[in-house]
Amino acid sequence: MLSLFSTLGGLLISGLPKLLEYFQNKADQKHELALAAVQTERELALAAAGFAAQAKVEEIRTEQVAMETDARMTEAALAHDEKVLEKASKWVANYVGTVRPTVTYIFVLELVAINAFMAVYLWQRPDLITGIDDVIRYSDLIFSSDEMAMLGGIIGFWFGSRQWSKK
Repeated sequence: MLSLFSTLGGLLISGLPKLLEYFQNKADQKHELALAAVQTERELALAAAGFAAQAKVEEIRTEQVAMETDARMTEAALAHDEKVLEKASKWVANYVGTVRPTVTYIFVLELVAINAFMAVYLWQRPDLITGIDDVIRYSDLIFSSDEMAMLGGIIGFWFGSRQWSKK
C-alpha cells in the first residue's frame, strides 16, 4: 500500500513544477494587468500636462537598457560556462547533464546490491530457514515495503515527469 502511495506521490510531485508555473503565470498576469492600469492612468495624467511624448521616449530607452543588460548577462554566463567546459575533459562535459539520473542510478544499484547480498547470505545459511514462514519473513526483510515505496517514488517521478513535460 505504501508503495502505491509513494508511486502516486512521485507522479504528482513530478508535476508540481508545472502546477507552480501555472499559478506563477496567473499571478504574473494579474500583476501585469494592475501595472497596465497604473501606466494608463499615468499616461493620461501626463498627456493632460503635455508630457506624453517625453514619457514614451524615456520608457523605450529604459526598456532598451534593460534588454541589453539581460542579453549581456546571459552571454557572459554562457561564455563562462563554455570556457569552463572547454578546459574540462570530454567525459566531464558530458556528465554535467546527468547528475540527477546518476543519483537515481546509485540508489537503485545500492538497493540491488544490498538485496543481492542478503539473498546470497540467506541462501548460504539454510539453517536459518526452517519453513515457509521463514521464507516469507526473510523475503519481507529483503524486499521491504519501505524499499519498494522509495523505488516506486523514484520510478513514478522519472516516468511521471516525462508525461508532465509532454503536456
